[in-house]
Amino acid sequence: MSAASSRSAIAVPSVGQLVIPLCAACVIALLSAPALAHDAKPTAAKPQGWSYPFACCANYDCHEVSQTSISERPEGYVIKDTGEVLAYSDRRIKDSPDGEFHWCAHEAGLDAGKTICLFVPPSSY
Repeated sequence: MSAASSRSAIAVPSVGQLVIPLCAACVIALLSAPALAHDAKPTAAKPQGWSYPFACCANYDCHEVSQTSISERPEGYVIKDTGEVLAYSDRRIKDSPDGEFHWCAHEAGLDAGKTICLFVPPSSY
């Protein structure tokens, strides 16, 4: 038997046969991963920090903002950077666990800069 005929007897999988199982494994891994939110920085009120709810962020959309970044007017909370007004009854307004303002907004795309959630200090602070 010649060397050429012995090489042709070895079955080599095609690229398609390798890519499909790899893609399927990636999809399964992504779908089975837990939905995690990212954490707010520790403060005096919450020295261990706290986690933003997943509904408010996708691991990067939230951050603490200064009290001067948010103003209160009769019509609601005003985000000074964007001019967006959130009525006091807006479902996106949440109590801040650490007594600081935290703003969650879309970072990119058509909704860039629009508020997802606004954490405000409860009136007891």
